[in-house]
Amino acid sequence: MRAYAQSTCNETFVLNLGPQHPATHGVLRVKLTMDGEYIVEAEPVLGYIHRMHEKMGENRTWLQFMPNTGRMDYLHALAYNHGFVCLVERAMGIEVPERAEYIRVITSELNRISSHLLWFGAYILDLGGFSPLLYAFDDREQILDLLESVTGSRLTYSYFRFGGVCDDIDENFVAGARAFVTRMRERMPMYHSLVTKNIILMKRLQEIGPISAEMCRKYGATGPVARGSGIDFDVRKHEPYSVYPNLDFDIPVYTECDSMARYMVRMDEILQSLRIIEQALDKLPEGPIMPPKAPKVIKPPKGDYYQAVETARGSLGMRAVSDGTNTPYRLKLRTPGYSNLIVFGEACRGMLLPDALALLGSLDLVIPEIDR
Repeated sequence: MRAYAQSTCNETFVLNLGPQHPATHGVLRVKLTMDGEYIVEAEPVLGYIHRMHEKMGENRTWLQFMPNTGRMDYLHALAYNHGFVCLVERAMGIEVPERAEYIRVITSELNRISSHLLWFGAYILDLGGFSPLLYAFDDREQILDLLESVTGSRLTYSYFRFGGVCDDIDENFVAGARAFVTRMRERMPMYHSLVTKNIILMKRLQEIGPISAEMCRKYGATGPVARGSGIDFDVRKHEPYSVYPNLDFDIPVYTECDSMARYMVRMDEILQSLRIIEQALDKLPEGPIMPPKAPKVIKPPKGDYYQAVETARGSLGMRAVSDGTNTPYRLKLRTPGYSNLIVFGEACRGMLLPDALALLGSLDLVIPEIDR
């Protein structure tokens, strides 16, 4: 970071946070106008990792774009896979076998937990605690081993196909997933004892970084950021897709609006994802993983199509305009991290810089999906 005096008259100065600062987790730059230790203005500056994903979507076939979806939010890549296949299946009227739908939900929820665990470990590390990161990565490795066995990847997945999934899960995967559910439930009290009830963490997060429900609506914030501000909205419940309507789970909502509320939402969501996985494994039917007459060539009819799914960071919207060819005419993505980041500019005004970093970490930003 480099600081310099902006003016000798108003006695403020500009501080560049990032783009390579550890607290920004990637290549985010925030231009801060400071009055001593206090933030006057904060301007997020994007563009350091822009890859033109939307433009690439208009220059390759529908199927060729599938790997791109897993490279935007690399921590919850399967949710992006899910959104894109649902979009094309809705456009072409493709019926997905029930077994494939359950497999999609099981793998997506495992991926959601792995995302929350990485956020948990990195967030506590930002605040000065190192040990929780090691515990979180130990649990996350269990998930990555499971997903690698069926997808062939450990991070940027491209597992779903239009009409199903590319490979079936076997008995070893089912047994491993059940063992992980049991293990994770036993580990959660340890996380709360070690971290959540730690007085230092409580002092760093409680009543720090308030984000009101009105501010969330103003900027379009979703996911744990909105649910930590008392907004009861989750795409899986309110715009249900796949087999989520067949599963019983709750949406954690906290009304405190501070960084601790956002922390608690994600910790509770890990337990809810375990509930979903356990039920999906119990209800997993036998049968094919692809429809018998899956289309060989993907050419959605002319039209304007939209699909929303719930990622670990909030509501992902995918809009495509088809001209009837094998290439999208227009592809537009509404990623949750972008809206959640814009909240930071208003929410951090008047805050001390260390408190602003606690707020920034509570947003769980993944810069490639914001910059895409």
